[in-house]
Amino acid sequence: MEKVLGLGGVFIRARNPKALAAWYCENLGIDLVPGDYETPAWQQSAGTCVFAPFDADTTYFPSTQQVMLNFRVRSLDAIIGQLTAAGVEVTTDPDSPQPNGSFAWAQDPEGNRFELWEPLGETYS
Repeated sequence: MEKVLGLGGVFIRARNPKALAAWYCENLGIDLVPGDYETPAWQQSAGTCVFAPFDADTTYFPSTQQVMLNFRVRSLDAIIGQLTAAGVEVTTDPDSPQPNGSFAWAQDPEGNRFELWEPLGETYS
């Protein structure tokens, strides 16, 4: 069975995303999100994880959600197949792969949207 490997990012709605990101950087040591694809994101021991406060009115995930989980996966195709076989509707990013990887989205049984991310260039044992 294909499993998610951990969090690939945490997305938080914020009235002032820059100030919130700065607070987490200053108080917990979570690096700010880079402004380009050449600069690496904050590294956790398990692999890449993006910490990205979003504007409070973002449409990237439903306004009914305060956060959206991003699960980093080894094989996006395998987990999409697994979810689809279980009756879960999965939407893939038509622009994947992007410079930082491939993406897809689905909802849990309570309607919470989550993101699946297969980073480019990362290998897992």
